[in-house]
Amino acid sequence: MSNTITIEKNPSVLAFEAKLVCSDALMKSGNWDDINDDTKWKPVEIQEKSVRGTISNRNESSDEGHKDHAKFLKSISDANIQIVDNAALPFDVDTLKATFTLRILGNLVKPSACNNPDYEEKLASIITEYQEKYGFKELSKRYAKNIANGRFLWRNRISAESIEIHVLVNGEKLIFDAYSIGMRDFNDVPNKEDKKSLEKLASAIEEGLSDKTGELFSFIEVDAFVKLGQGQQVFPSQEMNMEKEGDKSKHLYKLNEGKDNEIAGMHSQKVGNALRTIDDWHLNADRVGAIAIEPFGSVTNRGVAYRNLKKGSFYTILDEWMKKDKEPSEEEQHYMMAVLIRGGVFSE
Repeated sequence: MSNTITIEKNPSVLAFEAKLVCSDALMKSGNWDDINDDTKWKPVEIQEKSVRGTISNRNESSDEGHKDHAKFLKSISDANIQIVDNAALPFDVDTLKATFTLRILGNLVKPSACNNPDYEEKLASIITEYQEKYGFKELSKRYAKNIANGRFLWRNRISAESIEIHVLVNGEKLIFDAYSIGMRDFNDVPNKEDKKSLEKLASAIEEGLSDKTGELFSFIEVDAFVKLGQGQQVFPSQEMNMEKEGDKSKHLYKLNEGKDNEIAGMHSQKVGNALRTIDDWHLNADRVGAIAIEPFGSVTNRGVAYRNLKKGSFYTILDEWMKKDKEPSEEEQHYMMAVLIRGGVFSE
């Protein structure tokens, strides 16, 4: 370690801005044959529908010893009336188009806020050493692959007939067959054309992350075409339901609400979460695969944190490096830098 500053206490203010800045993803509908004609695509609309469903959730009163069995039978046979949002392709088109932009920033050595100058200086030296030793090549390759394989489409990716990802970077359009690029690991891509295009995309991302001036950035435009079939359901982001019981139970995200050009969309946070799903360095990676970069490896839909204070959390690695000058393994360093690229408040 070239920096000999001794750190005993963490700063009470420490924050980094996100370096991968995604837009929301807009959702349009059209035909697969019109992929190259931008004029043929129309906004996916969100429709409200009333649904008469059934009771299917587990009921605590469903024990065999229920006192009023007739009342119980009536409660589970009553209709479950719901008002929900729904989005689907029209019946005269077969393809979903999802569009978003991505800006990649650099100058990672400079936190957006830190009230401990010694800590800031030592952390900057650590980041600089990482950049000189490894660069951002490995991380950029992983981010690029998550664009090329369409991971950001989430449920819209499942069981599609075909998926093409068009990426405009540095004035050049790169085209990927999403199904030919795996989601399980980040090994080399067998197809030579895909490999060459991935290298160009990764290089652009690395160029943005490597900027040391805070003045330069890379800008990428992404169009994903998903052939689902006429009339098939599509999946915008779902809003948190903050309404009272009895109101609409499912709200889907749309932009330009209340205007003539309403359009279904996916939250920028959801797109970003997919792009940073690159952490296959955690202890359970063989079983669960890559997870999104998080300080504690939290996966909320599983209710699990795969990186706790005893299993390689961001704070454990950071404190070992900053306070004890214990340099982490290469994989732990990649993970730590990816957390800083993710951004957030990391104060004591």
